[in-house]
Amino acid sequence: MALILFDLDGTLIDSEIGIVTSIEYALGKLGAALPSREVLRTWIGPPLRATFPLALGDDADAVERAVALYRERFSAIGWREHTVYPGIEDVVETLAARGATLAVVTSKVDLYAAKIVTSLPFGARFAGVYAAGADSRLSEKSQLIARALSDFGTPAAETTMIGDRHFDIEGARANGVRAIGVSWGFGSVEELEAAGADAIVQSPSLLLSVL
Repeated sequence: MALILFDLDGTLIDSEIGIVTSIEYALGKLGAALPSREVLRTWIGPPLRATFPLALGDDADAVERAVALYRERFSAIGWREHTVYPGIEDVVETLAARGATLAVVTSKVDLYAAKIVTSLPFGARFAGVYAAGADSRLSEKSQLIARALSDFGTPAAETTMIGDRHFDIEGARANGVRAIGVSWGFGSVEELEAAGADAIVQSPSLLLSVL
């Protein structure tokens, strides 16, 4: 049985408002200069501890305060500030009906990932949610994908990872898993190509034919 792994932010849901507004909240509370929304959009995907230094420098204490402030707002409201990409629910339901095993693999911390997935109208279709630890400083996609492969006992050759950033593609390739990039998220086609995506799709409706 095929195992299909989905990234969360930028693949299943458009979470820009909740994430970017929470980043702005944290930096504003610290009195730091706010990068443009265009720049902050590129922060979606990597762990907070990898992106906050871009605005706060090497001040580790300031970065930790920023992470705490981000979570203050995100846990209250930001986690709900997202929309499901049009067509994604049909893709998930169709794959589930075909008998595929579905799971989510995300760099979002486990404090929120499972809660968000459970809240989705098709959240029950996912047999597992693999998320980064709360103290994560690096993208852990390769390790998370490896855990999913082990838990489900599915060969890499029968597994596909779908995501919008190079982290997803690189994590898949590190495990010998097929990697499909999606262009509607927060990465670019160029980023996905450079990472070595096996295929790049322009809309959810095209995912089924590629799979």
